[in-house]
Amino acid sequence: MDASKTDKSKLPSRHVTEGPERAPHRSYLYAMGLTREQIHQPLVGVASCWNEAAPCNISLMRQAQAVKKGVSAANGTPREFCTITVTDGIAMGHAGMRASLPSREVIADSVELTMRGHAYDALVGLAGCDKSLPGMMMSMVRLNVPSIFIYGGSILPGSFRGRPVTVQDLFEAVGKVAVGDMSLEDLDELEQVACPSAGACGAQFTANTMATVSEAIGLALPYSAGAPAPYEIRDRFCMTAGEKVMELIAKNIRPRDIVTRKSLENAAAAVAASGGSTNAALHLPAIAHECGIKFDLFDVAEVFKRTPYIADLKPGGRYVAKDMFEVGGIPLLLKTLLDHGFLHGDCMTVTGRTMAENMEKVHWNPDQDVVRSAATPLTPTGGVVGLRGNLAPEGAIVKVAGMSEDKQVFSGPARVFDGEEACFEAVQKRTYKEGEVLVIRYEGPKGGPGMREMLSTTAALYGQGMGDKVALITDGRFSGATRGFCVGHVGPEAAVGGPIGLIRDGDVITLDAIKGTLDVAVSDAEFATRRAAWSPRTNSATSGYLWKYQQTVGPAVNGAVTHPGGAEETHTYADI
Repeated sequence: MDASKTDKSKLPSRHVTEGPERAPHRSYLYAMGLTREQIHQPLVGVASCWNEAAPCNISLMRQAQAVKKGVSAANGTPREFCTITVTDGIAMGHAGMRASLPSREVIADSVELTMRGHAYDALVGLAGCDKSLPGMMMSMVRLNVPSIFIYGGSILPGSFRGRPVTVQDLFEAVGKVAVGDMSLEDLDELEQVACPSAGACGAQFTANTMATVSEAIGLALPYSAGAPAPYEIRDRFCMTAGEKVMELIAKNIRPRDIVTRKSLENAAAAVAASGGSTNAALHLPAIAHECGIKFDLFDVAEVFKRTPYIADLKPGGRYVAKDMFEVGGIPLLLKTLLDHGFLHGDCMTVTGRTMAENMEKVHWNPDQDVVRSAATPLTPTGGVVGLRGNLAPEGAIVKVAGMSEDKQVFSGPARVFDGEEACFEAVQKRTYKEGEVLVIRYEGPKGGPGMREMLSTTAALYGQGMGDKVALITDGRFSGATRGFCVGHVGPEAAVGGPIGLIRDGDVITLDAIKGTLDVAVSDAEFATRRAAWSPRTNSATSGYLWKYQQTVGPAVNGAVTHPGGAEETHTYADI
């Protein structure tokens, strides 16, 4: 793009760089070493979620430098800034997990405010850990300036005595230690080798699920989301993204031209086909909300139901993200879905071409077994299933990838816990019983607040060999690493008087992932009696950010969003 031909009269940065009255503003830009030419070029925000909290984010600042080179090469002026990340692997299993889902909103809000405050014309956003991916994509569609998303890449698998391992093995090892199936010495050895490089968790957990979404929804360049963080090819993708965002400015292709009802369905199909994280059922509605599109949990679940499960990825399968990238990447998955009628090919993408045009030169790789053809799937319906019933009138979600059909129906007496800690203690002490349905409540968006993930508990159950002998339901969330019959996002949540807050020990709960139902053997009349005696439960969020979050957050069925969204806008930032 030739910046000398850029008409800044319609770009946001004109409010900072153009005209005599902006001389004070330009003086700040000169103070940072910019030239007159650079000041009058389009200003491109390069936002990253870099921090030193975890390997997911540690390579993002380096990758941002490559983005900036690409922007500069295409006659744009990059302006780098960072936002926060809360890394689930570090926050997991304690009160810190309450910060995880709210961090998605802080990321979206802080990127929005930085872009607004400095009047940047376009955005390239880099993210590594679970909530940072949807948070960055939410900011893109909220702002609606030309944008490209970049995933920082996955971690390489570790090796434990000749066996490939991931952090999932560590969480499950905690359960093995509790029952004497692993020594503390072995655990110590495993923890030192499970995570050998920079990058986000390597299996199809939430980070790689939302990375898959970024390509399927059209906001990321093809192949860019699959390359592991240590691979040098990441710098090429990053530089190309910087160049391409300048083309998007020239062509005025914006995120809301890309994120449509059809592309959201494409994203949901990619989640189901890859056996992705149930968290996608929170994040896709939230991204849709930013555009003013209704696409709730039930809409997501409908796509899941009609999409085949074809990628043999952990935690339910055998492979990790690196393996899929090396046999053809996310485009291999999208190609077979498109060829067999499971994707909309006419959706625009950040390449400036449609999904179908992007797929024209993608060839099927028959010499691999990471991704099946959509004509011969692992199972005919998706790896994630939506549920509904008298225990979940607003729906719930369960990941069935890797589970045989005979394991997808479960009925048993409820064992009720108010909060994860109480359930985890029961698991550690093995005071629960085979055949029970463990219920963790008051962990929803408002009730936590923050809708914590329950990986520590579910992994411990699996490590104890009880993963398929009990079921677990919660109004909170599960990690993408969770496996077994674990149902999350049960709504309405307990904190607002939902049925999950009214059940008692011994109530018989029936979960049926084949029929898509979640019911408890309690009559309407009995529920009414219990509701009359119910009163809201207090929690510790009486001040600070979690208090603010609790006041505004909505139900999980709509993505646990905190503001009115695109439907209530009179104009977008891009049109200031």
